[in-house]
Amino acid sequence: MKKYSFRIIMIVAFILFAGYLLWPTYSDSVYQSKLESLSGQDSTEYFDENEASIRNARDNRLKLGLDLQGGMYVTLEVDIVELLGKLAKNEDENLRDILAATKEEALTSDEPVLDIFRRRFDEKNMRLSRYYGDIRDSNGEVMDKLSDETEKAVERALEIIRNRIDQYGVSEVAITRSGSRRIILELPGVSDEQEVRGLIQETAQLEFKLFADDNTQLATVKRIDRVLLGKPPEEEVDTTAAADSTDAALADNEAAEDTTAAAADADQLDSIAKANMTDEERLDEYKKENPFLGLFIPTQYGLFATADQKERINNILDRDDVKNAIADDLTFAWSAKPEQLQDGSEVYEFYMLKRKPELTGEVITNAQAQIEQTGLGGAVVTMQMDAEGAREWARVTGANVNKRIAIVLDNAVFSAPNVRQKIIGGNSQIEGMENMEEARLLEIVLKAGALPAPVSIIEERTVGPSLGEDSISAGINSFAIGFVLVLLFMVVYYQFGGVPADIAVLFNVVFILGILAGFHGTLTLPGIAGILLTVGMAVDANVLINERIREEFGAGKTLRAAIDAGYSRAFPAIIDSNLTTLLTSIILYQFGSGPIQGFALTLGIGIVCSLFTAIVMTRVIFEITADNAPGLVKFG
Repeated sequence: MKKYSFRIIMIVAFILFAGYLLWPTYSDSVYQSKLESLSGQDSTEYFDENEASIRNARDNRLKLGLDLQGGMYVTLEVDIVELLGKLAKNEDENLRDILAATKEEALTSDEPVLDIFRRRFDEKNMRLSRYYGDIRDSNGEVMDKLSDETEKAVERALEIIRNRIDQYGVSEVAITRSGSRRIILELPGVSDEQEVRGLIQETAQLEFKLFADDNTQLATVKRIDRVLLGKPPEEEVDTTAAADSTDAALADNEAAEDTTAAAADADQLDSIAKANMTDEERLDEYKKENPFLGLFIPTQYGLFATADQKERINNILDRDDVKNAIADDLTFAWSAKPEQLQDGSEVYEFYMLKRKPELTGEVITNAQAQIEQTGLGGAVVTMQMDAEGAREWARVTGANVNKRIAIVLDNAVFSAPNVRQKIIGGNSQIEGMENMEEARLLEIVLKAGALPAPVSIIEERTVGPSLGEDSISAGINSFAIGFVLVLLFMVVYYQFGGVPADIAVLFNVVFILGILAGFHGTLTLPGIAGILLTVGMAVDANVLINERIREEFGAGKTLRAAIDAGYSRAFPAIIDSNLTTLLTSIILYQFGSGPIQGFALTLGIGIVCSLFTAIVMTRVIFEITADNAPGLVKFG
C-alpha cells in the first residue's frame, strides 16, 4: 500500500476539502428547514440563538441563480441622446435633426452613440463647438468632454440604483455595467415588478441635513432602551410614593433606617459583584441594561455597527412602540459605504439627524472632484449653488460653524463634513476624502439630485418562486434518473470494472459542487446542464479505459499488465477529447454572457475534475484490488 500512499492521501484530501466547502450549503438547508418549521416568537428566538451560524452558512453556501430560486432580471439603458440634448448650450433645427437621426440609428446599431453622433456632424461638415464647449475647441476636444460627461452620467445612474437596491434589502443582488450605457440588475427573490420599477425610476433625493444635538441623541437612545426593557419611555417621578414614604418615615423612623441600611447593603453587594466580574460578564451586563445602545460599537467619532447588527437595529427602529418614543422631528440614517476597522471588519456609521432638510440637491448647479491646488494637495470636491441656494447655504453654515452637516442621498449619508466658517456665494469645498475615487463618488452624489440622463428599462424578466422550485425539482429529478441509469449500465455491462467508474462519476459531481461553492459561484439551470454533460464525459473516459483493459486482458496479458497498458493506450484519447472540450468551455465563458457563462463554468470545472477522477482515482482502485483480490476484477 505504501506505493499508493501519495495518491490515496491526495484523493482523501480532495474529498475532505470538497466536503468542507459544501458543509455551509448543507448547514444552510438544515437551518432553513428548521426556521420554516417554526413560527412567531419561536422562529425569532431560534434565529437569535443561531444568528452567527445561520449568517455564516448563508454567506458561504452554494448560491442558486435566478432561474432556480426566482427573482427579477432587469436591463437598464441610460439615454445618452437625451443627455446630449440637455448638455447643448443652444439648440436649433440642425441639432434636433442630428439627435433624432442618432437616436434612430442607435436603436439598430451596436456602434457607440457618441461615434454615431460625431459621424452625423462630420457628414454635415459642422463644428461641435457650435453647440458644446468653447467656440475655439476642436471636434476632438469637444468629443473628449462629451465622452467624460456621458461616462459620469452612467456612473451616477449606477451609484444611485445600487444605493436604492441596497436600502431595498435584497440580498445577493448583482449590479453590473454592460457596454457603454447599459446596467444589468439581478434581484433574487423579488417578484413585485411595479415596486422595483418605481424604485429604479424615481427621482433621486439629495438633501443636506443637520445633526441632532448631543443631548437629544442621548435622550433618544435612553428612551429606546427603556422601551425595549418594557418600561415607559420617560422616567416618571412618583411624587405620591415619595410623600407616602416621607410620612412612613416620620411615623416609623426605625423601619426607615432599616430600609435605608438594607438598600445600602444591596448597593454595596451589587458594587462588589460588579467589581468581581470579568470584562465579558461586564459587557453582557451592559448589553442587558442597554439593549439598544449595546448593539453599537461606540467610538469617539460616533456609533458604528456591523452589517448584521445594522439589520437588527433597523428592525428595532421599525417597531411601533419605538417609533412612538422618538421625537417627530428626528430621523435616522446609515453611512452609504462601510468603513474598515483595524481588524479588517467593516462597520457602518449611524446618524441621528433632523428630519427636515436645510437644503435639497435642486440648488446645486455643479460639483467637481479634483486635487486641491493649495495646502496638502489632497482630493477635494468643489460645489456651486444657484443664487437662492447660496443665500440659504450662507444662513445654514453661518448658524452651524464647527458642526457637521450630512449630505444624504435617498436616505443614505455619503458625507458629513464639518462647517469651518460661514460660506457666502454658494461656492464650497468639501475636504477629507481619502482618495480621488471617494471624491469622484461624492461628485456623483452631489449631481444626483438633477440626473441629466433618463434611465429606461429595455428588458425585464421575472421568474416566480414556484417556477424556480419547479426548475429545481425537474433538474434534480432529471439528474438523478440519468445518474442512476448511467451507474446501473456501467455495473451491468462491465461488472466490477464499472464500480470504480461509478465512484469516479459520483465524486466528480461532488468536486464540481465543492469548487463552485468555494469560489462563491452560482448554480443555474444551464450550469446543471453543464454538470450532466460532464457526467457523460467522465463516463466516456472510463468506458475508454475499461475497453482498453479488456482488450489487453483478452490478448493474454496479466491483469496488472493489462491495467497499465489500458490506461496508457486510453490516455491520449482522453486527453484529446477533454482538452478540446475544456478549450471550448473557456471560449464560451470568455465571449458568452449570463446562462452561457454558467454552462461554460460548470463544464470547465467538470472537465478538470473528470480528468482527476478518471486517471487518478479509478486507477488506484483498480491497482489496489488487482494486488489484493485479483479474482474480483472482471470487465464483463
